[in-house]
Amino acid sequence: MAATSGGKTYHHGDLRNALIGAAVDLATEGGPERVVLREAARRVGVSPTAAYRHFAGRGELLRTVRSHARRRLAAAMERTAAREPGADDPVLAAERRLAALCRGYITFALEQPGLYRTAFHTVRPAPGHGSAADPPTEEPECRAFALLGEALEVLGRFRTPSGTASRPAACAAVWSAVHGLSLLLLDGPLRRLPARRRDAVVETTLAMVVSGTRAL
Repeated sequence: MAATSGGKTYHHGDLRNALIGAAVDLATEGGPERVVLREAARRVGVSPTAAYRHFAGRGELLRTVRSHARRRLAAAMERTAAREPGADDPVLAAERRLAALCRGYITFALEQPGLYRTAFHTVRPAPGHGSAADPPTEEPECRAFALLGEALEVLGRFRTPSGTASRPAACAAVWSAVHGLSLLLLDGPLRRLPARRRDAVVETTLAMVVSGTRAL
C-alpha cells in the first residue's frame, strides 16, 4: 500500500526514510525549531502513532536530520573545492583547496540557513527524560571539521610543524573563523551587507585564514 505527500510516493517499509525526508524539508524551511515529528507525519500522510514506531520522539528525529545537514555541508565544501583551479606549486594548490573548503562552508550557510542552523543545533532532552544533552559519542566527528583538518595536514607536509599540538588548535582556529563569519552574516550585524561588500569580507577572511597557516 502506498501513500503520497507533496508529489512523493512511499511504500510500506520506507516510512522511516519518508519521515526523514519530510523533516529535512522542515529544517530547510525554518531550521531546527520546525522539525516536529507530528508535522513530519502529517506531511507524509500517516498518523503520529505510525511515526513513533520509527522514532522515539522529536529528539531522535532531530539528531537524524542534523546528521543529514552535516553531510550536506561537507558535500557542499567538497564540491566547491573540486571546482577550484589546480596549481603546479603544491603549496599553492593546498592553500587554494583550504580556501575553497572554507568558501564552500560559508556559501552553504548563506544558501541553506535552515539546514546550517540544524547542523549545529544542540538537541535538548525532552522533559522528564533526564538532564543530559547530546552524549559526546552519539555520532562520528563532523565531516566539515575533518575536511579542514585534512587540508591543514596536507599544508603541514610542506612546512616545519611548530609542535604536535598545533594541528588540532589550527583546525579549531580555522573552523572558528568560518563558522563565526557565517553566523555574523546570517544573524549578526553583517547580515545587512550588500552582496559586493559581503563577498569582499568573505574573501578577506579567507586570505587571512590562509596567511595564518604560514605561521604554523
